[in-house]
Amino acid sequence: MHEGNMFIRRGRGLMTTENRDFVILVDEDDNPSGSCEKLRAHELGLLHRAFSIFIFNNKQELLLQKRHADKYHSAGLWSNTCCSHPRPGESTETASLRRLREETGIDCPVTEAFVFHYRARLEGSDLVENEIDHVFKGYYEGPVSYDNEEIEEVKWIGRDDLLRDLRENPGNYTIWFKIIIDKVLAYMESLPVRGNG
Repeated sequence: MHEGNMFIRRGRGLMTTENRDFVILVDEDDNPSGSCEKLRAHELGLLHRAFSIFIFNNKQELLLQKRHADKYHSAGLWSNTCCSHPRPGESTETASLRRLREETGIDCPVTEAFVFHYRARLEGSDLVENEIDHVFKGYYEGPVSYDNEEIEEVKWIGRDDLLRDLRENPGNYTIWFKIIIDKVLAYMESLPVRGNG
C-alpha cells in the first residue's frame, strides 16, 4: 500500500459525443487525411493518430492499468496509465487530458515526450495497430478513481520490479506497452530526479 495513494473504482461517466468512436487518419508525417470508425481502422490496419500516457509519482513509480476483461482487444492485460485516440477535430493534448480524467480520475498536466510510429498485429485477433503515437508523461500524487468498466485494476510499480515482471511474464502486457517501455524508461533516465515536495 502506498501512503497517500488510494485506488477507487467508479462507474463509467456519460460519453455522448457522436464522433467518440472515430479516429483521425494520418499520413506518415502525421498530417490528417480523414477519419474512420475506430474498429474499422484497426481491422484494415489504417495509419491513424494515437496517444499513450505515462504517469509517475515522486518515487519515479509508474501507474499501470489492467485493461478490463470486456475490452474488444488486449483484454485483461497490463499496460501504461492510459492510451487512446484523439477524436476528429480534437487536439492530441486535449484528448490525452480528457481520456486520463475519464479512465483514472487523474487531472494533472502532461508533457509530450516524443512521437513514434509502430505497426503490430494484436495477438489473438485480426486487428492491426498502425499508429503515429504521441507519448505524454506526467507526475501525480493522490487518489486514482478509475472507471471500472474500462479498467480492472491499477497499481504503482518501480522500474526494477516492472522490468523483472516484463522478463518473467511478457504475456501479461499489451504489445504496444512492450514496444514502447524501453523508449519511455530511457527518456525518464535523462530527466532530473524530482523532490518529494
